[in-house]
Amino acid sequence: MTKTRPQRRPMVVGKGWVQGVVLVMLLGFTIMGAVTWATYTDSMPLPQKVTTTQGKQLFTKSDITAGQVIFQNRGLMEYGAIVGHGGYLGPDFTADYLRRATDHTLQQRREAGAHDPTEANKTDWRTNRYDEKTGVLVLSAEQASAYQYLVGYYADYFGKNSHNLGLLADNIKDPVQIKQLTSFFAWTAWASAAERPGKNYSYTNNWPSESRVGNTPTADMVLWSALSLIVLIGGTGIMFAVYGRWSRTIGWHASEVPSLSFIRPREVGLTRSQRMCSWFFLVIAALFLVQTIVGAAAEHYRSDLTSFFGFDLASWFPYNLARTWHVQLSLFWTAAAFLAGGIFLAPFISGREPKNQGRWTGVLLAAVAIVVFGSLGAEMLSIYGVSWAHGPLFGQQWEYLDLPRLYQTLLTVGMFLWVFIIWRSIRGRLKSESRGNMPWVFFFSALSIPMFYAVGQLATSGSHLSVAEFWRFWVVHLWVEDFLELFTTVLVAYIFVMLGVVREKVALGIIYMDVILYSAGGVLGTMHHLYFSGTPSSSMAVGAFFSAAEVIPLTFLTVEAWAFMQLGARQESQSRTPFPHRWCVMFLVAVGFWNFVGAGVFGFIINLPIVSYYEIGTALTANHAHGAMMGVYGMLALALGMFALRYLIPEERWNDGLAKISFWSTNIGLIWMVFVTLLPLGLLQLYHAVGAGYYEARSLNYITSHRNSVLEWMRMPGDIVFIVGGVLPFLWMAFQGWRFRNHGRIVDELAVESLFTVSGTTGDAAAPTGEEQAVATEDPRP
Repeated sequence: MTKTRPQRRPMVVGKGWVQGVVLVMLLGFTIMGAVTWATYTDSMPLPQKVTTTQGKQLFTKSDITAGQVIFQNRGLMEYGAIVGHGGYLGPDFTADYLRRATDHTLQQRREAGAHDPTEANKTDWRTNRYDEKTGVLVLSAEQASAYQYLVGYYADYFGKNSHNLGLLADNIKDPVQIKQLTSFFAWTAWASAAERPGKNYSYTNNWPSESRVGNTPTADMVLWSALSLIVLIGGTGIMFAVYGRWSRTIGWHASEVPSLSFIRPREVGLTRSQRMCSWFFLVIAALFLVQTIVGAAAEHYRSDLTSFFGFDLASWFPYNLARTWHVQLSLFWTAAAFLAGGIFLAPFISGREPKNQGRWTGVLLAAVAIVVFGSLGAEMLSIYGVSWAHGPLFGQQWEYLDLPRLYQTLLTVGMFLWVFIIWRSIRGRLKSESRGNMPWVFFFSALSIPMFYAVGQLATSGSHLSVAEFWRFWVVHLWVEDFLELFTTVLVAYIFVMLGVVREKVALGIIYMDVILYSAGGVLGTMHHLYFSGTPSSSMAVGAFFSAAEVIPLTFLTVEAWAFMQLGARQESQSRTPFPHRWCVMFLVAVGFWNFVGAGVFGFIINLPIVSYYEIGTALTANHAHGAMMGVYGMLALALGMFALRYLIPEERWNDGLAKISFWSTNIGLIWMVFVTLLPLGLLQLYHAVGAGYYEARSLNYITSHRNSVLEWMRMPGDIVFIVGGVLPFLWMAFQGWRFRNHGRIVDELAVESLFTVSGTTGDAAAPTGEEQAVATEDPRP
């Protein structure tokens, strides 16, 4: 007798949605393929050797690459910047070298008797003496002298002066390493001034703004900034026209349920893997607290560089280490929340718990701990200059991908392990569903997270700077702003389906619509990070045009956030039982608000090429980063925590007041942070960059000026509210969830997607899935 395969449930929505997603993805990644080719073949050249006009060798390609590796290993990209990207305390070393070198060459010409050497100096720097056939770059006698002078300057900067600059005392003393670092800076400064063959602008599109070498905004910069505004205004108008026409069929719409009851949390049995998630949320909350504390320490350097309330902090916890940990922990605790959220929701999706799933979850938790604490320790040793920590496996890497290569690989493997755990849980459900339905969308969105994070492996420490920046921003932008957004949307939609607030058809339509809208701008919008990284000007055209399109779906989400909030309130008022997830929903509403403000408004302000030209690497970038990272992914992580903890904490122990305090404190603290400090600081720094110059705006003299220090100190009340009122209550709730993790029933089977009951339906509302039919086993542990 032949065994018949189970009949798959047909697609809930039309195939047009899937076809739309495929079309947008194909178009986006086809163009990205062309951009990738251009990045590899037409970026600023890396010379085999650099010589004087007499043929004397100054430095080589290996010196430049070694300097780049030192720059990363010693955490200097988390201190200052290179070609605009990096930390916010130290200078941008491309702009710094260019200014100091041009001042030196100008002085040399004056001393040689030139009456007004300004134009000759400018011509010298803009002349491209790189021979593509031989790979040899020739510097003029004046430029070569400036290089030798700056080797001595940076020896003092990173040596006897380093402790007064927020770095470890005698940070780098090896003269060979100083020469290599200076060679790296010199190469990027040369590329920022020398004109591309056949063009009247430099390899970095005339960045930075520097009158000494004639660096001014290019025609491309102005044109694409204007076209970006047209795309934004026109696209937003079209979106609202479409929304007005089809508003009854797209977006959040409630199930037409006249009598809905939410299952009380104490009546919901949890599987072993779900209870294991209590460990995750406790670790997440602890990492969140540490991240905010080290962030406050890093911020203090900008208000008082040499003293932390009378304590010499830089002697053991320098700025670059504080910022490295702050950035890394922000990624770790939010990403861990997504992992825990996916594992916690999976049994509700599948209705079953595979054997040993709890143990696999424990293995993943151990892997996360190894990556987090191992990488933080390795980064500290790398910054401290421990020699063995500078190898290819243990050395610190690029900003946002700071974790050493060994731990970056382990993290990628860990995320694939997480996908395997998800697959084990829902594979039975996948067999019975069409590949366009929500279980498969949940699985595919989870799979995309390790797949696109793995792309960061292409940005090695020794990669060409432009190429490494390209792949780095595939992770920083494309992984975060497209595929994590996708997973975010799926999680939110699934939670509302489980609570009976929306029908699966409505939720799936929202998911597909968001994928299309995000991907239409998000994939190609990645290139707005690479305007000045030595890539061809086509990167600016693609990045500017499509980064403007990214704001359009965020505007739509703002409109939908109101409908989302009303939808939750409506279901709560109509329910026969209390709504158990008010604060989870409130955090999700905050995600919508910050998506528009932090990612949309603050992002668009700095994405226009003409603005980015003066602004890149200033406080406006930090303003966007805080509003988008904490506002979107931080709030989502807290929402997932509130959802899971509502079931992990016994109902009689649940404190709605603490959840309320945490919600309002985190949002008020974040609003204070960006609107009282970061936004004003960024606007003032932008104004100074346009008026006085980019080099001046990035200098320590300006950053630590009295006016800026006052604004930095004004941030303290917001930070206190954020940490004391927002983080600590969440940490206590996570501790309570861990403490009572074995309270209640442990189940192996449960009803599919059902955390509610319905006494009747009207219209075409979703049919109820029934009350939880759990096969419970008593926990044998005391």
